[in-house]
Amino acid sequence: MDQKLILVTLLIRLGVAAAISSVLVRARRFRVLLFREERTLGEKIEIVFIVGTPIALGVLVRGWVHNFQAADIAFEGAILLGVIGGRFVGTAGGILVSLPALLLGEWLTLPMYVLAGFSAGLLRHIAPEREAVWSFSPLFDLNIYHWIRRSIRKSFIDWQTSFLFLIVVLEFIHIQLHRAFPRRIFALDSPNWWVKLAIYAGTVMAVAIALKVLNNVRIEMKLEQQERLLLQARMEALQSQINPHFLFNTLNSISSLVRRDPDSAREMIVKLGNILRRLLRKGDSFVPLREEFEFLDDYLDIEVARFGPDKLKVVKELDPASLEHLVPSMILQPLVENAVKHGLAAKVEGGSIYLRSRNADHRLVIEVEDDGVGMPLEGTSASSGTGIGMLNVTERLQVVYGDAAEITFESQPDRGTLVRLVLPVLQAEEMGGSVVGAIYEERSRTSR
Repeated sequence: MDQKLILVTLLIRLGVAAAISSVLVRARRFRVLLFREERTLGEKIEIVFIVGTPIALGVLVRGWVHNFQAADIAFEGAILLGVIGGRFVGTAGGILVSLPALLLGEWLTLPMYVLAGFSAGLLRHIAPEREAVWSFSPLFDLNIYHWIRRSIRKSFIDWQTSFLFLIVVLEFIHIQLHRAFPRRIFALDSPNWWVKLAIYAGTVMAVAIALKVLNNVRIEMKLEQQERLLLQARMEALQSQINPHFLFNTLNSISSLVRRDPDSAREMIVKLGNILRRLLRKGDSFVPLREEFEFLDDYLDIEVARFGPDKLKVVKELDPASLEHLVPSMILQPLVENAVKHGLAAKVEGGSIYLRSRNADHRLVIEVEDDGVGMPLEGTSASSGTGIGMLNVTERLQVVYGDAAEITFESQPDRGTLVRLVLPVLQAEEMGGSVVGAIYEERSRTSR
């Protein structure tokens, strides 16, 4: 084979390794499997087929298309499978990627690739830290003196060096088998020492490039995980902020009944007990909209008892199809409280609160309206709510949904106020049951 053609083939193989790795990491299932350090037998088999199938197809292309040897990266693929998946994945992957070669009569491919995959998997198993696997690079410290001192201090037991040495040894065996049985196993070879050196370097670089692409995705997923944890922490902090505020105001409402209507006060304390049980369920950062309205029923019963049934009426217009969608817990109570205290309390004859929900264009629309005194025109912005309750709602929506949610205020003096929430419909089951994951996906689709 022409020496220049070998060098071109080596360059193309690096591109093939990078391209296959880049395509694989676009698959969500593979990203999940890649991120896990401990995997079940079924998950290991999935990795073998996900990674091994395109590599095996490359072997077939090499056999079918004359002089297109760059498509065959099965040897490097077996090593890659072993180092990312372990001994079983490396062995099974070596078998899978060698099957097309067996059809071409290259029967020595099977034991060679199984050896490569198993050896890389064994080296992964004995690695002192799993992160060392992902930080592999064939480029040594340019300060040779420091590199030698570090190697001596570690008695030359360094995983990076060991893996590099393993790849070189496996490639040496690979080439020697090809020289002895050229028709029974495929390998690039050259009598020129500098081309031969390029072949060894190409094998090392193909494995390193694939690992680098996969590691970049792992780093990205770790950052996403940290952002999700931060999102969860901020949601819980805001949740813990609204609970004491709500309880303080509710206790004030009950205290006004103790002297003038003790029986109603006792009934309201039972309602407050129901509310407290709900607030103690700290894990429920998100609840179905149906439960949120049930929670509002207990709260509004307290307010109706305080104002009187003739001065405070509640009208519900709820679409049953919207009630099972998930919403942040306690997101509506501050809106209703604001309507009661600032919209209706100052109105001598009282008034009504209207609660509405519906689906519209794959969005959840929730409205809280009152026919109270209204707000000034300059105060009808998304941040117009005063006090901790309304500010909390606005901030929670921003934290949870980013720009994927909308909150609008419409108000007319002496006519009332309408607050409308437009929220994304969360499909948590598609995210493996993770509500925070579903929110993160929704936020990721929206520019912030």
